[in-house]
Amino acid sequence: MRVPLSWLKEYVELPSDSEAEVAWLAERLTLAGLEVAIIEYIGREAEARSSSHSRSRSRSRRGLHSESEWKGEETEHEHGALSWEGIYIGEVLEVRPHPNAEKLVVAVVDYGKGPVESVTGAPNVRVGESGYKVAVAEAGARLIDPYAEERKFIKVEPTTIRGVHSEVVLCSEKELGISDDHSGILILDQEEAEVGRPLADLLSDVVLEFDLTPNLARCFSIIGVAREVAALTGQRFKTPEVEWHPQGPPISDQVEVEILDPDLCARYTAALIGGVIIGPSPFWMRRRLILAGMRPINNIVDITNYVMLEWGQPLHAFDYDKLYGPDGNGKRIIVRRARRGEKIVTLDGIERDLHEEMLLITDPEGPIAIAGVMGGLESEVTESTKNILLESASFSNTNNRRTAQALRLVSEASSRFGRGVPPELTIPALKRAAELMRELAGGEIASGIVDVYPVKQPEIEIDLDPQEVERLLGLALPVEEIEEVLRRLEFECRPKDNKRIMVKVPWHRLDVSCPADLVEEVARIIGYDKIPTTLMADPLPPQHRDRTLELEDKIKDILVGCGLTEVITYSLTSLELVGRLELSGKEVEDELYLRVANPLSREREYLRRSLLPGLLETVAENLKHRERVAIFELGRVYLPNPNPNPKGKGPEAGERPHPQELRRLGLVISGPGSPLSWHEKPREMDFFDLKGIIEELLLRLGLKAFRFVRAEEPPFHSGRAARLLIEEEELGLLGELHPQVRENFELEGPTLAAELDLEAILEIAIALSGPVGRYRPLPQFPAVLRDLAIVVDEAIPAERVARVIREAGGELLQELVLFDLYQGPPIPQGKKSLAFRLRLQAEDRTLTDEEADGLCSQIERRLAEELEAELRK
Repeated sequence: MRVPLSWLKEYVELPSDSEAEVAWLAERLTLAGLEVAIIEYIGREAEARSSSHSRSRSRSRRGLHSESEWKGEETEHEHGALSWEGIYIGEVLEVRPHPNAEKLVVAVVDYGKGPVESVTGAPNVRVGESGYKVAVAEAGARLIDPYAEERKFIKVEPTTIRGVHSEVVLCSEKELGISDDHSGILILDQEEAEVGRPLADLLSDVVLEFDLTPNLARCFSIIGVAREVAALTGQRFKTPEVEWHPQGPPISDQVEVEILDPDLCARYTAALIGGVIIGPSPFWMRRRLILAGMRPINNIVDITNYVMLEWGQPLHAFDYDKLYGPDGNGKRIIVRRARRGEKIVTLDGIERDLHEEMLLITDPEGPIAIAGVMGGLESEVTESTKNILLESASFSNTNNRRTAQALRLVSEASSRFGRGVPPELTIPALKRAAELMRELAGGEIASGIVDVYPVKQPEIEIDLDPQEVERLLGLALPVEEIEEVLRRLEFECRPKDNKRIMVKVPWHRLDVSCPADLVEEVARIIGYDKIPTTLMADPLPPQHRDRTLELEDKIKDILVGCGLTEVITYSLTSLELVGRLELSGKEVEDELYLRVANPLSREREYLRRSLLPGLLETVAENLKHRERVAIFELGRVYLPNPNPNPKGKGPEAGERPHPQELRRLGLVISGPGSPLSWHEKPREMDFFDLKGIIEELLLRLGLKAFRFVRAEEPPFHSGRAARLLIEEEELGLLGELHPQVRENFELEGPTLAAELDLEAILEIAIALSGPVGRYRPLPQFPAVLRDLAIVVDEAIPAERVARVIREAGGELLQELVLFDLYQGPPIPQGKKSLAFRLRLQAEDRTLTDEEADGLCSQIERRLAEELEAELRK
């Protein structure tokens, strides 16, 4: 929000424009919550460079001036403001063609020192036209170079261009630092501009640029900022007087308005201005719009923008004659939600698809505007427009914000509606704009105003206890001082009893609804620096452990200790990336994924269902720079609910529940399994490297009753994948990627990946550890080791054999390790030999050989009974 001080002064007395006074005002506003990000001095230089708040913007947009017009000495790059020393108001006396260049003209101007010539290529300086006032830069003056990519100054010097002497330069807005417009020279106001006066006397100004937070909706206007300045400085706020001079026939005979969705439109007002003449706005209005950061277009559009900046109420002007009227005369405006399949071509020429929660302004034939966002092209004001239907309304801030985001149409109007515009503001802004159209466009205002107000703005009165002010601020203030501060902000105060006061909230303060809000207002105005510093007197409450966070940190530490690096990948993905995991080559069904309503790009359009695509993409990129990559991620995946029922409402009617959001742990490793060495051959990482990492993780978390079961699941290689189970609960998949998937991700060597159910792992680990962990003493008695070699059918997996051994071994079997696998003579064909090492140990005694041998015999019998296993001889 840019606020020129010359405009602000119309509504509140300000200190002088000196650097010290402006800096003080900017600091006071900033401390009150209205952060002044930039102080920009227009036409002044020295004070701007000494101001701690002052910064100026780099302007780089190219215009249409001829490059041959510039002949001067370039100065160093600077970032201060531009001084207009040596720049005067001049009058064009004559314009004649350049004898040697078709695109150039020779203008004769008088700026108080006699007629001089200037060669220019500005398109608005035409042969035969004269008598208008311009800004003239004489030799030695400094201007902004309009052709430089970065902001820099250039000194004007007399020169000869194509054989014609050019003594001075006719300046554009960009060269003067007023705006980025370099499409032509600046044409000054004929009445106010006096030939020979320094340009700074007419146009110099100071602009405060605010960086406002969303809760300061009231300050997105000149009048709103003026109210704040008046309260902070103790000056009187000059309440704007709105004139109203209707002359035409009653508007009620010509316009009818109906609001079908009052929950989205609290108030809709309209005025009719007939017989307007479209043309340029007067210089004073164009200048204010430029200083406020808006580009002038024509008088009608400029007036709506001007009133929006002045009052904070967005307006829209329709071409009345382009609206549909059922009887050919009167027009009917309908404010309603969009219907399924409706579209509208907006003012920017783009056809927009509308969904059913968007609010529209329509006539009986269809949409003419997206409420509070942008108008439609079919009802646009053009040069041939004669009659204006002016809209001033109050729309739902939440709905407007969602509509603007969904359509990617964030504008000055939608940014204000999205923060909240009070319904009571519609009438004064409407009258102000209509009067300006009468004065500046020659229009005639129809008698009356259409005012449909189905949702009245409630009056809010708050019971305030001065002791609450002291409690929250730590500062004892007299009741009189509290009332004085609130009255300066236009709150009405009346005593309730000897201690309390009742405070009526003004209509323009939508952000105040409770006593704490009033306390904040008091603190802002008296100054936060007045609040004393006090130490906390209450003891800190005891901090409870969060076992989930502790275990997550432990998981990260364990995996880092295993040589992996933590990464964080995007939660948003694309169907193309997800499709690389598929072996069938079929396209991924988008119904399986949650789509973002307003994606930033095609690559970030859907919420992921798996961590693996992002991890594999990260591995592929990193393998371009290193041989070995081992990464992990603790992240979330998102699954749509499988049972939608959009017809009903409420859980009993089958309302669609929220999508599922699940925590997962993903791991991917690829590259050499051992460092390059002279004493062993290099190898690639394989399934057992990944399996070993997962086993280490689970054991360190206290999970021992886990097992791996062979799996045949895409995207893994057949015979090289497994499911992780604890009891009968599946916790995830791990394995080596299928070669086709590796090719899809451009991975050359074997790549191992796993995705585990993090929530289930954490739940089991917390249950096993108890509320404060479980202590187990070190064993006091020695262990007994036994080796067991058996022959089984080659189709029986080793995991199944190990499970039988653990069940038969019971509590005395503390550890079981498979250390040998053999097939070949003398083992019969179709058989394999498995060798296990058993560690047997009791907590209360030393096991005897007889006990150990008896347990081994028991294990052998169980193996023979269940698996037909034989001892290897």
